[in-house]
Amino acid sequence: MATIGLDKLYYAKITEAPGTGEETYDTPVQLAKAMSAELSVELAEATLYADDGAAEIVKEFQSGTLTLGVDDIGASVASDLTGAVIDEKGVVVSASEDGGAPVAVGFRAKKSNGKYKYYWLYRVKFGIPATNLTTKGESIEFSTPTIEGTILRRNKPDAKGRHPWKAEVTEGDTSVTPETITNWYEEVYEPSYPSADSLSE
Repeated sequence: MATIGLDKLYYAKITEAPGTGEETYDTPVQLAKAMSAELSVELAEATLYADDGAAEIVKEFQSGTLTLGVDDIGASVASDLTGAVIDEKGVVVSASEDGGAPVAVGFRAKKSNGKYKYYWLYRVKFGIPATNLTTKGESIEFSTPTIEGTILRRNKPDAKGRHPWKAEVTEGDTSVTPETITNWYEEVYEPSYPSADSLSE
């Protein structure tokens, strides 16, 4: 079903465990008011040929790109996402040595039936925001920033030993509990699988 809206753009800072790099997520906070989000994915692909034909094809997630159009990027958000420093007078100072730490990014898209599809991207490393400025003319023209990030799989494996890069859920699906939707922005979603014991019962 088509989506007709985008809102509730949040991010969560990541703390990495020494040695393993496994992620622990801070409480999500609002990134900005969302205007657009473009998600593209790059796959690693390999084909095994046997008996003059393709015998096996493997396609795995390699990385992705998230491009966000937002209304504004505040000082603390710019510092968290890009590594810029806020000086003692509250001025955001960007340096060539800046390099922001990865964060988790969550948002939701409204569907044409009024329900929402919710997303968490587990590990996104952002670059410097792009800003377009124009002088005031006869008509009003809004200039808003865009920021692009590279999506990576997370270091921390889930209960199945895999390394997820995205979680998504659609509100109203029969298998989705109301608590999953209600708590989506309380913390970064952790995959939940039935235990081996419950499957054997």
